[in-house]
Amino acid sequence: MPIPTPVIELRGVTKTYKLGGETLNALDNVSLVIQPGDYVTLTGPSGSGKSTLANIIGGLDQPTSGTVIVDGNDLSQLRDAQLSEYRNHHIGFVFQSFNLQGNNTIVENVMLPLVFSKVGRKARKARAIECLQAVGLGDHLKHTANQLSGGQRQRVAIARALAVRPSIIIADEPTGNLDSAKGKEIMALINDLNTQGITILIITHDQEVARKAKHMIEIRDGKLSEHGA
Repeated sequence: MPIPTPVIELRGVTKTYKLGGETLNALDNVSLVIQPGDYVTLTGPSGSGKSTLANIIGGLDQPTSGTVIVDGNDLSQLRDAQLSEYRNHHIGFVFQSFNLQGNNTIVENVMLPLVFSKVGRKARKARAIECLQAVGLGDHLKHTANQLSGGQRQRVAIARALAVRPSIIIADEPTGNLDSAKGKEIMALINDLNTQGITILIITHDQEVARKAKHMIEIRDGKLSEHGA
């Protein structure tokens, strides 16, 4: 069988910051390959480089050196407008703090990324409703984000990530603000998305969450080590 083309490939990626006259390596010569449909968790202590790595893969930040290829796109070759288009078509982001517009309906929240994808309003609304039904919120379409529980708001955040039909979902501490029961529900939902073929990358400090992945990668002092598959 032919070897599949990686959906994410990092080659010698380094990210440095200047702080107080010192140069700090947030990422130190990182190389990483993630295959289509994989499920990867990234763990490590605070300040280890987890979020930096995720932001670089998501096109929110750029490395100081090295190559980042995602879904066939060499991100180092993309201009700002092209990076924005890349994010809007390839990556779904899920954040610990949900990042929802509290006074807007959940349909309006899920429609938002489709505005930047230049989808017509009627199609945006239909897609938003479809995604909310997929995460079990079809009976809450008229609710605002502020009227929902934490677990429900995280489901809205996942629906919003799905709206652009991404090939990759990057979730930063998706259970961090939830109790254990709601956290398990969210992880079951993310696992279901993975079975549908979406590549999952989760940043987490929760070892129970990390162990559910096909591959668990630890980052310390900007360097990676793989712990399981």
